[in-house]
Amino acid sequence: MSRLALVLSTALLIPTLPAVTATSWTLPGVGSVAATVESSAGTLRLKVRSGPIDAVEVADLGLITTTGDLSKDLTLRAESHRPVRTSYTMTTGKQRQRTVVQEESRLTFGNASGSFTLVVRVSDDGVGFRYELPGPVTVQRETGGYELAPAATSWLQPYSPQHENEHAQATASTAPTGQFGHPALFRTGSTYALLAESGLDGRYSGARLTHTQGSSRYDVQLADPEVVTTATAWRTMIVGDLATVTGSTLVDDLADPARFTDTSWIKPGLSSWSWLAENSSPRDFERQKDYVDSAAKNNLKYVLVDEGWSPAWLPALTRYARARGVEVLVWFHWTNLETQAQRDDWLPKLVAWGIKGIKVDFMESDTQARYQWYDAILADTARRHLMINFHGSTVPHGLARTWPHLMTMEGVRGEENGLNATRNTILPFTRNVIGSMDYTPTRFASAKPQTSNAHELALPVVYESGWTHIVSSPEELASQPEGARFLGQLPTAWDETRLVSGAPGEQAVIARRNGTTWFVGGISSGTAGAVAVPLSFLSSGRWLVETITDNGPTLARSSSVRTSEDQLTINTAEHGGFVLQVCPYKTGRTTCDQPHQVAPSTTVLVDATPTTVTTGATVKVQGIFVARTGGPVRDLVLAPDVPAGWSLSGKPVRKSLLRNGESVSGSWTLTLGPNGVRGDLDLIVGGNYTAPDGRRIYSADAARIFAEPLPPRGSTYVSDLPWTDETNGFGRPQQRDHSHGGENPPATLTIGGKTYAKGIGSHAASSLTTWLGSACTRFVAEVGVDDDVTTDEGSVTFVVTGDGRTLASTPVIRRGAATLLDLDVTGIKRLTLATTDGGNGKNSDHADWGLAALTCRP
Repeated sequence: MSRLALVLSTALLIPTLPAVTATSWTLPGVGSVAATVESSAGTLRLKVRSGPIDAVEVADLGLITTTGDLSKDLTLRAESHRPVRTSYTMTTGKQRQRTVVQEESRLTFGNASGSFTLVVRVSDDGVGFRYELPGPVTVQRETGGYELAPAATSWLQPYSPQHENEHAQATASTAPTGQFGHPALFRTGSTYALLAESGLDGRYSGARLTHTQGSSRYDVQLADPEVVTTATAWRTMIVGDLATVTGSTLVDDLADPARFTDTSWIKPGLSSWSWLAENSSPRDFERQKDYVDSAAKNNLKYVLVDEGWSPAWLPALTRYARARGVEVLVWFHWTNLETQAQRDDWLPKLVAWGIKGIKVDFMESDTQARYQWYDAILADTARRHLMINFHGSTVPHGLARTWPHLMTMEGVRGEENGLNATRNTILPFTRNVIGSMDYTPTRFASAKPQTSNAHELALPVVYESGWTHIVSSPEELASQPEGARFLGQLPTAWDETRLVSGAPGEQAVIARRNGTTWFVGGISSGTAGAVAVPLSFLSSGRWLVETITDNGPTLARSSSVRTSEDQLTINTAEHGGFVLQVCPYKTGRTTCDQPHQVAPSTTVLVDATPTTVTTGATVKVQGIFVARTGGPVRDLVLAPDVPAGWSLSGKPVRKSLLRNGESVSGSWTLTLGPNGVRGDLDLIVGGNYTAPDGRRIYSADAARIFAEPLPPRGSTYVSDLPWTDETNGFGRPQQRDHSHGGENPPATLTIGGKTYAKGIGSHAASSLTTWLGSACTRFVAEVGVDDDVTTDEGSVTFVVTGDGRTLASTPVIRRGAATLLDLDVTGIKRLTLATTDGGNGKNSDHADWGLAALTCRP
């Protein structure tokens, strides 16, 4: 869909003839928001008012392009206006059903260098403008600069490409010289202005704000020195009182409509996440099972397996989780999904394993090239029904409207950067206004003076995020039963959001409605005190109000019956908080909780024979589904998963009812086709059934077989072959034709100053296996520690084995010239290339296999 496309329920074009002498154009407004464009000596200014207050101005509107300066000597060439009326539905966000009421003005200006159309949209929560061009133009700079009242209070975040710096409070003029990220918040009296971007994707470049201390002007600086485009992003000014700004949907309203309509597979929810509490835990299969068990017990929809997971056990963990009613999300470094080939390799595997979504990390760029990558991976994951979270990312620009499977984005200084109550009370009015925020909240711990446990519990209500990753360990959750109980009831997508009270840096009380139930979160920064909570956001009638507050180191729950005319007074601890759960009251109702039942205990037994097959061979697969406890199980469908390129003989086994202790079995035949997936395969048999609470649960297990890959032919590089097994000691998987990089991006393989276009980059301890099938006679490689390790901390041994027999083992190697390996592999079927730590335990063991190659039969 083109950038100019917009779904309109009403679109009335009203052309008018421009008055040559006009120097001011009052644009159609909405509610209390008005906009005016003024011309003075051929330069343009946009003024935005909220009621009687001048909220923000944009001086020197225009563009600098490679063909000329389109900011001076401008005259009006055309003018038109139209109302914009549309509605849309979100899968996430502060309000799922959205109605857009805007007035659009299109003013075309030009000079001897060319022309542009200034498009201005006015709504009741702000103004957006952009430049549209008559054809592709190379834009070097936008000349328009925001001007605020010099004394306006400011809350600004120094710019970095990962958008993870702390906000600082100053004024528009006293803020330091430098660059600042979007969004930027200013206050004049009781009127706020939040500056942001919208409609930004791979067709343009991201931007930051530049400022000189003493001035109250903030200019727009693009991330790229120039960009070819037909339209810029929307420069977005959300204006009004604090409630208007907090509840604004303007950034989404200006974005492109959704690229697809079937969103039935998209499921927001809370997730258990282990990395922050225990950095090493994502490498530990058994510990990840603990997090799955905790998620199942506490009614959390997902578990996120972060950096360090292994393909060797992730499929088994996914089966373990799904049998317990928990779905799995998995972390990736973006460079492992950078290319189309990488995505075409990984994404089908994830779908086959049963993964429901991915967290992609460390993009850290606002360039057009990086935004084009966002476009590509969003399209690829949507096509495969994988939800996605961008971490180490830019901030939202309306992408969640365009791509409904985008669950959240980081672009925030989150809880992984420490606990900070002042930060927490700024973010609801800045970063979280413009879209879902992957803050990773809620750490329950005994020694935590920066925030109280009730403050932590309130964060996933105060903050909106389609996926909310809870950072408490299973033991920490168990230590706060009232907190765990509340989280088990908490949704993450909302029908309505209201600001109850607040002030940036001091306090935030936000109410969110899902169905008929309201959830209210309150947080404060500073000393203990009392917080007034008017219940005027409720409709008429009586309401059951459950309140959770700090009670020393634990959390305490109380309840009362109230009406919308009541006001609560809640005592909070230092840097404290509270939550409310509010539902319609009826006689005898004592809690707002909805019943939660753990998934039934079931077992699937799988057998497959034979265990080794070649092209055209068949495997007999037998499966038995046993309903053990927690049933009955209804509407069971038992069937094998068919690997890509294999064919199936036999039908699913169906059973309408299985009581506890009953079982059902089935038998099928799978045939390996010429293009079938090969290597070590788990042949899965799974039962999909309805649990007593109505959920559909998938319980499965697998039998391991080996489908012989086609052997390599001629001279070939190991990096070009399929690997039947791969593990790596740190971070991302082993890299084909690049160094591993450790915490840095992969780069050119370099050993002792020599670069290698082909090879494998790993981080010890690592291992990969490839199938030779007795077809090869020689293996050669130049091995060593990559030159990106600049100290002697990197120490590695290289080991080559064939069919379990050691063919070569080097002494400990440190940085320096490469060591040549030249080995006879005649008769070898499985070749394994492994590295081990050199014994010093350092985390710099970047091991390269330069020009790792095989000589095989033609």
